[in-house]
Amino acid sequence: MDIGGRLRAVREARKLSQRDLATRAGLTSGAISMIEQNKSSPSVSSLKALLDAIPMTLSEFFQEVENAGPPKYFYSTSEFIELSPQEIGLGDGAARLSLRQLGNASEHSLQILHENYPPKTDTGPDLLSHEGEEAGIVISGIIEITVDDQVRVLNPGEGYLFDSRLPHRFRNIGDRPCVIISACTPPSF
Repeated sequence: MDIGGRLRAVREARKLSQRDLATRAGLTSGAISMIEQNKSSPSVSSLKALLDAIPMTLSEFFQEVENAGPPKYFYSTSEFIELSPQEIGLGDGAARLSLRQLGNASEHSLQILHENYPPKTDTGPDLLSHEGEEAGIVISGIIEITVDDQVRVLNPGEGYLFDSRLPHRFRNIGDRPCVIISACTPPSF
């Protein structure tokens, strides 16, 4: 993917100079120039800072790439989109979580995630609540899930399905990573 070219196109469409964007994002205009020329690859945190300064989400940034060309039906693992837990409202405590999205959820009525919870991580102290329904199956490890007033520890092969408007939380209470494949409809991130 031409991240530099995409960033330049977005910046110019918003009528921002490299200097304007650098000031907003807390980076140097030289760093932005190097990224736009694809001479430097931005870290996820730098790209997020740049997009926050525009403002634009990671999903929106990568959306045009997916929409170009013929319809896309199949994805390699390297084509999943890593969502930032902080960007989707999970807070700093969830920084170690990996939430990888299949495709561009804004183009579909279903969102699929490959979730990875390292040992002793969770979605944060505050219970989550959003429109939709979500479901998932534990692939490996264990996860403690709170939904409303119910708490359950799920093992590999077990799953969940609930109304996402109910307050909920995910917490890996084990000493091994927990991997979950989940779905949410409509997409919420």
